Amino acid sequence: MTIFQHFSVVGFCNTYLVASKQGREALLIDPGHVDLELINLIESNHFKLTHVLLTHRHTAHIEGLGTLQKIYDVTVHASAFSAYEFPYDIVQDKQLLNICDLSIEIIHVPGHSLDSMVYKVDHALFTGDTLLCGRIGSTPGYREQALLIHSINQRLMTLDENILLFPGHGTASKLRIERMFNHDLLQLGTIETEREHWRDEE
Repeated sequence: MTIFQHFSVVGFCNTYLVASKQGREALLIDPGHVDLELINLIESNHFKLTHVLLTHRHTAHIEGLGTLQKIYDVTVHASAFSAYEFPYDIVQDKQLLNICDLSIEIIHVPGHSLDSMVYKVDHALFTGDTLLCGRIGSTPGYREQALLIHSINQRLMTLDENILLFPGHGTASKLRIERMFNHDLLQLGTIETEREHWRDEE
């Protein structure tokens, strides 16, 4: 599998171009901003762009989709909770999606947003705004924060610790590194554990 990271100063977000080593078809994850640099990245590698995966519906991660669809004939995949106004294929938790000669596992990790999806492709985890290098995604309130911590612990931290992490913002990481050094997980995860302990004693 080949992964190209495209960083845009518009929204300070990452877009990922992913393709298998066997085929020419490729997919994009979170086209936040489509510029000549991204188009050249696709064309210079002679990829046929056929699919787009959206981790969630926040503007910084989907704003370039309209431009992209004027250039390429792509099928868009996203959560049913996203409720986009344009046509897209719905992906669901625990679904296996086979596209571009790649097997993609869909993982629903709500908290940052209700529709937040993480995509596991081979030994790579595309996490959007759920889990980032050194921190977790922002949440609108305490309940959503608790849900996000619980979702990360139950759905992501149980995976192989050597899986590479490709977030929607910031630098790449590794699950093992986040287990050891992620400030939010260490602090907020401890708080969640303590609250669960208090509830058990009541």
